[in-house]
Amino acid sequence: MGYRAEPVMGSLWPRERRPVPEGIIRPVSTEPVRPLIDPQRVEDALAGLGDRAGIDEWAQRFSVVADPSRLTLLVCIHYAKEICVSDLAVAARMTDTAVSQALRLLRAHGLVTAHRSGRVVRYRLTDTTVHDLIHRVRPHSDTPDGK
Repeated sequence: MGYRAEPVMGSLWPRERRPVPEGIIRPVSTEPVRPLIDPQRVEDALAGLGDRAGIDEWAQRFSVVADPSRLTLLVCIHYAKEICVSDLAVAARMTDTAVSQALRLLRAHGLVTAHRSGRVVRYRLTDTTVHDLIHRVRPHSDTPDGK
């Protein structure tokens, strides 16, 4: 469980209970009160942290992207805009089966989407955050600033 925190001398917080910003839960523990050097920074950190479920969701999303094979597929899809499994397998130097398996996971996490054009299924990125992340990791080289 977390810590109860109180500021060090010259308290900025009145002794009565200070209102907690909406969405912030301050867990109470049996551990001793810890002195704070900069209470405002602690409040800012807690406010920025937000909902724990959101953090867990992003951690899961990053764990999916952290796999080199899946990241390779995402980069290939990003630059191809849309691409079918067999072409993606050639570009990524993977088997069709491995690509299909990875795409299934990427679809389940909402990172890519598929659409059928006749007998061909093409994949594209759906997550704008992943799109932006790929731009930071592997910027387009066709413009001076890489964007």
